[in-house]
Amino acid sequence: MKFRIFTEPQQGASYDDVLAVAQATERLGFDAFFRSDHYQVMGDGDGLPGPTDAWTTLAGLARETKRIRLGTLVSSVTYRPPGILAIQVAQVDQMSGGRVELGLGTGWFEQEHLAYGIPFPDKRFGLLEEQLEIITGLWNTPVGARYDFAGEHYTLVDSPALPKPTQARVPVIVGGGGAKRTPKLAARFATEFNLPFPDFADIAGKFDGVRAACEAIDRDPAELTYSAALIAVGGSDETEFARRAASVGREPAELREHGLAGTASEIVDRLGALADSGVECVYLQIMDLSDLEHLEFLAAEVVPQLR
Repeated sequence: MKFRIFTEPQQGASYDDVLAVAQATERLGFDAFFRSDHYQVMGDGDGLPGPTDAWTTLAGLARETKRIRLGTLVSSVTYRPPGILAIQVAQVDQMSGGRVELGLGTGWFEQEHLAYGIPFPDKRFGLLEEQLEIITGLWNTPVGARYDFAGEHYTLVDSPALPKPTQARVPVIVGGGGAKRTPKLAARFATEFNLPFPDFADIAGKFDGVRAACEAIDRDPAELTYSAALIAVGGSDETEFARRAASVGREPAELREHGLAGTASEIVDRLGALADSGVECVYLQIMDLSDLEHLEFLAAEVVPQLR
């Protein structure tokens, strides 16, 4: 099982805060550092010092880390035209020596769009489908050839389709709980299917839906990685766990029910059950970016028991 650190900097973190977590992620042996792509705090709190742009942040981290994978979970199709996003991701991939992954979704947080003047159409799934086709099409166009696209939402004419990523194929993550359209999209474009904060009982069935969608287009379902993102809050004993739960404004019982929470043995048991459901990669959502000792606890007491 792979373990990735997943952060929510819009809740209140500077670039230096994010950098400290990313470098701890690398030092402690986790597989990757991912961040959300949002522009406004959610829930209570002032969000100070304010949001950091996801791809600007990842460009910085690309030069200040050496091993870990870097990506978004997930970027919203409402933020950037697909041609611009393809250039940004390719450039950060070059800057990192080929360590970037792109998670892309429809977006959902209307308030941040209103706050920063970003259009938020009611129907966005068509945008996602066309963006995935355009971005992968631009990257896959041979150097010297041209790329054209005419769709309902975007038109590209005589594009040189540059620059190219360092990786021959940048991993693309598609996720969500939809029963039909999302699995089909993952089967067509994704290298990984992710379930964000799923009900545990639903995981195996959701993965089966993606496998069926792959088989329907004659794609081997084993080509995809199957992952889940869950909040992680742990401690060496009940007191430490309760303290960390309080620091992120969550109740211990609720965290145990819906996340990876409690003592090391509890978290290991939950991860074992996830593995039995088909989860191959786990994104550990870390909400308190100032608590690097939490990462050390997970790296020392939890991860080694699942590898």
